[in-house]
Amino acid sequence: MSFQLIMFYTLAAIILFGALKTVTVKNPVHAALYLVLTFCMSAMMWMLMQAEFLGITLVVVYVGAVMVLFLFVVMMLNIDVEEMRKGFWRNAPVAATVGVLMAVALILILVSPKTNLAAFGAMVDVPADHSNVRELGRQIYTTYMLPFELAAVLLLLGMVAAIALVHRKSNNPKRMDPAEQVKVDASKGRMKLVKMQPMVQTPSVPETPETAAEEGKA
Repeated sequence: MSFQLIMFYTLAAIILFGALKTVTVKNPVHAALYLVLTFCMSAMMWMLMQAEFLGITLVVVYVGAVMVLFLFVVMMLNIDVEEMRKGFWRNAPVAATVGVLMAVALILILVSPKTNLAAFGAMVDVPADHSNVRELGRQIYTTYMLPFELAAVLLLLGMVAAIALVHRKSNNPKRMDPAEQVKVDASKGRMKLVKMQPMVQTPSVPETPETAAEEGKA
């Protein structure tokens, strides 16, 4: 057994352990830390596959930015863990069933002769000046252009849906309803004309010694 294969199985075991602890641990801060461990081991897996750019991107973007933001949000929200986990065991059978079905589907895809994973062959050493970024960009914007664009649209829809769900019951005075905005009559609801009498102010003359003497004589 080669060193690369030993590293692969070791990293895979740690990734499975971190993912399992992420969804089963009670403390949300601990869950976020286990997810950080999973991301770091996944980045090492990418580097083992000679995809250094993907590994560094996973560490910088997810571990360095997204997970730090998650930790700050989790620690600041003061989450009631017991209240959040009330329906855990009630929904556990459904979650286990979905997980088993997904695992079976993945296994069937991998062992299917139509998948033909052996067509990729063994990994070969690349020259030192090989650019992973150029190769990744070529594959994304040529072969996998449509899946890449669909993933971007799905992420955008998820972000909009999350914002809408969070603010659907808020009493924020700055929140606007587009339907109510369309119904507004510009001449009645938005503008009010008020007629006011003009006021003319006479400019005052600065006092000088001559004007003071004239006022004294008067």
